[in-house]
Amino acid sequence: MAACFPPQAMKIAKDTAVTLRYRLTDPQTGRQLDADTIAYLHGGYGNLFPKAEAALEGLESGASVAVDLAVEDAFGPRDESLVRTIAKSDFPPGVKVGGQLRGTDDQGNPQQVYNVVKINGQQVLLDGNHALAGRALRFAAKVEEVRAATGEEISHRHIHGAHGHRH
Repeated sequence: MAACFPPQAMKIAKDTAVTLRYRLTDPQTGRQLDADTIAYLHGGYGNLFPKAEAALEGLESGASVAVDLAVEDAFGPRDESLVRTIAKSDFPPGVKVGGQLRGTDDQGNPQQVYNVVKINGQQVLLDGNHALAGRALRFAAKVEEVRAATGEEISHRHIHGAHGHRH
């Protein structure tokens, strides 16, 4: 009689689709800054902080990891050249603090996403930095699922479906 062995759990490796439940906290205070569930394509596709991706390599569903990210390993330093003040009349009606606008170049191609930070009379303060730029972070995650990525996901360089990208 042949022995039955449970199937081997898939480990995180290049070209695997990984679903994580993550939390970003301030490493000094422990204050939570963000938390969500995401799916990403593992293997250097730029879909996750490289240092966090390296820490996840070889793990399987159910595993947890925590890694401290210096400013350069997270969203990078703030770039004050991405802070702009624009006349409110240059925006569509209904511009509100907390909203986002995508700038365009001279040819009309989409560029930087700007967050509306403050409206002061007829002036709107925009910031193109990520909200967590300039901050060190602690990235903690639990691996929810690991599966082989599809050929289409690999060619598109991101995961499709739940918690991933939709076309």
